[in-house]
Amino acid sequence: MRRFNPDWFDLYSGWLEYSVKKDKAYCLGCYLFRDYLENKSGSDTFATKGFDTWKNPQSLREHVGLVNSFHNNALKRADCLMRQGQSIVHAFYKQDDIVKGEYRIRLNASIDCCRYLVRQGLTFRGHDESVDSANRGNFLELVKYTAGQNEVVSKVVLENAPKNNQMVCPKIQRDIVHCFVEEVIRSIIQEVDHDVFCLMVDESADIFDKEQMVVVFRFVDKHATVKERFIGLIHVKETFSAFLKCAIDSLFAKHGLSIKQIRGQDYDGASNMKGEFNGLRYLILRENSSAYYIHCFAHQLQLVVVAVAKKHFEIGDFFDMISVLINVVEASCKRKDRVRDEFRKKLEEGINQVDLFSFIIKMLEWIEDDGTDSTKRRQANVALQRKDQDILNAMSLVKSTKQHLFNLRDDGWDSFLNEVFLLEYNDCFDEVNTELLGCVASLSPTDLFREFDQLKVMRLAEFYPQDFTRVDWRSLEHQLGLYIDNIREDDRFANLKSLGDLARVMIETRKHLSHPQVYRLLKVVLTLPIATATVERCFSATVVKTTLRNRISDQFLNDYVVCLVKRELFDTVINKVVIKRFQSMENRMIAL
Repeated sequence: MRRFNPDWFDLYSGWLEYSVKKDKAYCLGCYLFRDYLENKSGSDTFATKGFDTWKNPQSLREHVGLVNSFHNNALKRADCLMRQGQSIVHAFYKQDDIVKGEYRIRLNASIDCCRYLVRQGLTFRGHDESVDSANRGNFLELVKYTAGQNEVVSKVVLENAPKNNQMVCPKIQRDIVHCFVEEVIRSIIQEVDHDVFCLMVDESADIFDKEQMVVVFRFVDKHATVKERFIGLIHVKETFSAFLKCAIDSLFAKHGLSIKQIRGQDYDGASNMKGEFNGLRYLILRENSSAYYIHCFAHQLQLVVVAVAKKHFEIGDFFDMISVLINVVEASCKRKDRVRDEFRKKLEEGINQVDLFSFIIKMLEWIEDDGTDSTKRRQANVALQRKDQDILNAMSLVKSTKQHLFNLRDDGWDSFLNEVFLLEYNDCFDEVNTELLGCVASLSPTDLFREFDQLKVMRLAEFYPQDFTRVDWRSLEHQLGLYIDNIREDDRFANLKSLGDLARVMIETRKHLSHPQVYRLLKVVLTLPIATATVERCFSATVVKTTLRNRISDQFLNDYVVCLVKRELFDTVINKVVIKRFQSMENRMIAL
C-alpha cells in the first residue's frame, strides 16, 4: 500500500505509465490529448502532476470513468493517431471496394495505353483535346477505342469517371511513363549487381539544339553475357568536361553507383571527352586509376577514311560536287521528281536490254565482286560495332585489316593511297599496342590457349589493384597453373573463339567456382569497351522530339527514350508493379 503495484499494468493496459525517477503514475492518452482543464476526470493529476496516492487505487478506476469520459475520448484520439489507415488523408477519401475496383480498371487502362504509345514511339498529346474535338490526341483516342472494345472499361473511363479522377491528364501520363523507366533502370542495376562496368558516353544536340548526353553501361551479367545497356539521356547546358563529370556524378548518386566501379571508358575523339589533362577521361581517372580509356575502334576507322579523303584532291572535289548537287536537288520538289524519273528510266532500260533473271544475276555478281577490298573493310567496320564484341577480337580485326592494306600495297596499289592510308591507319590505331591490351591477348582461348602466358596474366592483374589485393594476386598465381592444365584437357574448351565464349563455358561447366580469380580477371577484361555504336544508336530514338512536339520536357524525353530503346526490358514490366510504384510516388486520391 506504499508503492506502485506492477499488477496495475495488466488491469489498466494501454494507458498507464510509471516514472521510476518521480515515483508517480501517469496516463499516456490524457497527457497527449488533455484540454488543460483543471481536475477534469483527474486529467490534471494523471497528465501533469502524477498520481502517487498508492493507498487509494480506486482513483485509477475513477479516472477511466464512463464511455464518453475525457479519458476514453483521449484514448480514441490516440488510437486514431497510431492507426495510419485512419489518418486525415484516408479518412477524407473513404472508399468502398467498388470505388477502388473502378479506380483500378481506369488506371490499368491508362497504363496499357501509355505502354502501347511508348513502345511504338508515338505522340501522346493532341493539338485540341477538348470534348468537342474530332481528334483529341493519340492517348485519349486510344482510351476511347479501348472503352469501345471493353464494356467493363467503358463504364468507368472518360465521361463515366469522376471529373476529378479520370486518370487521363498529362501529369498522370508522365507519372506512368516514369514508373515504367524506373522499373527498367532497376532491372539494369540488378543486372550490374554492384559489379564493375564500362562507362560509354556521347553527346549530340536534339532538334531544338539542346545538348543531350547519352550514358551506356557495358558489363558482364551473372550468365557471363556481355551487355551494353542504355541508362539515361541527360540534358547538359554546357559541354565542358567538368560539367559532364558533374552530370555523371548525379546520375551515379541517383542509382546508388560509384565511380570506383568503372573499369573502362569509351568516348569519341572530342577534346572535352578524351583530353589527357582536362577531358572527362582525366577527371574520372583521377578518382579511379583502373578506369582505362580506349578510343572507339569504329570511330578510329572512320577517321582513317576521312583523313585520306581530305588529302586526296579528286576525292575532295567529288564530295564537294555531291554536296552541291544534294543542296540543289533538295531545294525543289520538281528537281527531286526529275531525278527519280531519270533513275527509273535508266533502270527500266537496263531491265529491257536483258531478261529479268539475267539482270538479277548480274546485280548479285556485281555485289559479290564489288571489290573484295571494300567488302573486307565493310565487314571490319560492321564487326567493330557489334555489342558482344570483345577487345581481343577487335584487336585481331584491326591487325588483319592492317595486313590487308600491306598486301594491297605489295600488289601495286595507287602510290598515294599506299602511303597516306597506311600512315593514317598507324596514327589512329596506335592505342591498340599498349601494354594493357597486349597482356589481354594472353587470355585468348584460340588454338587451345596458344597465347597463354602466366607472367602476362599476372601483369594484367596488376592493372586492377582495386579488384586484386596482394592476397588475391597470390591466389591467382597459384590458380593459373591448375587452370591452364584443367581447361586444356577439357574438350568443351577446345573450339572457343573469343573471351566471351570462354567466360560463358566457364559458367556452364562451373569452373568459375574452382578458378574464381581467373574468372574475375576475365570479367574485368570483357568490360573493356570496343565502340560507341550502341551509344550512337540511342540518339536515333530522340527523333520522338520533333518541331511539333516542342513541349516535351527533359525528364519525359529521358523516360520515353529509355523505354523505347530498351524494349526487351520494357516489355517485362507488368501493370501490377507499375500500379504499386505509381501509388507510392505521392498521395493519390484513392489508395489501393
